[in-house]
Amino acid sequence: MKPVFLTAEWNNLILANYIIDPEILLPYLPPFTELDTYQGNSYVSLIGFMFEQTIIKGFRIPFHVNFEEVNLRFYVRYLDDGVWKRGAVFIKEIVPKRAISFIANTLYNEKYITRRMRHFYVKDDNEIRLGYSWKNKGKWNKLEATTIAAAAPMLPGSEEEFIAEHYWGYAKYNATTTFEYAVTHPAWKVHAVKEYVIDCDFDALYGKHFAMLQHAKPTSVFMAAGSPIGILGKKSIRSK
Repeated sequence: MKPVFLTAEWNNLILANYIIDPEILLPYLPPFTELDTYQGNSYVSLIGFMFEQTIIKGFRIPFHVNFEEVNLRFYVRYLDDGVWKRGAVFIKEIVPKRAISFIANTLYNEKYITRRMRHFYVKDDNEIRLGYSWKNKGKWNKLEATTIAAAAPMLPGSEEEFIAEHYWGYAKYNATTTFEYAVTHPAWKVHAVKEYVIDCDFDALYGKHFAMLQHAKPTSVFMAAGSPIGILGKKSIRSK
């Protein structure tokens, strides 16, 4: 097992999930992985959350401890010595901190960009209202939700469980090499979403292949309460 590279908390996650044509994802597929599906469908998820209490290699970077992140990801699996590992691949990750983008892109070959961001979170006895906004090319985008206040465990075999239960990250380094890293956290409890708002310029952010999401209705939107997490050091997967 690789040593821990980063510890943090991922809290108050909004996950908007879309069925997508798998052909769109194939150019982004890291070598040695294959698309992971739920009931025969490939998914992408637009996810907004708080990255909090961040410690990198045992150190807190001043002004880089608590911040927003929004990402677009899809789901893969990798057969490692007869065992399937289920993971996520990121199309793009947005944060408001340049140092975070630099570290992730340099060490893990991720696809971080730095943008102005903001968030809100309001809770009462009955519901939670929360949202994430990010500015790209002069336009504020947003992902917001209103949920019930009570959280519940994910149902086994549900779409929520499929989306949330991916504990590996995979990044395409080149045509013959993939970076793999483990992500550790307990199973999350989820809040049912009553209403949501998605105003995202998918074309400007992610390219023309994802422009159809602009007017697509997600198959599900839910909120995960989140938890402490750990990201382990990377491993290179190469052809033998």
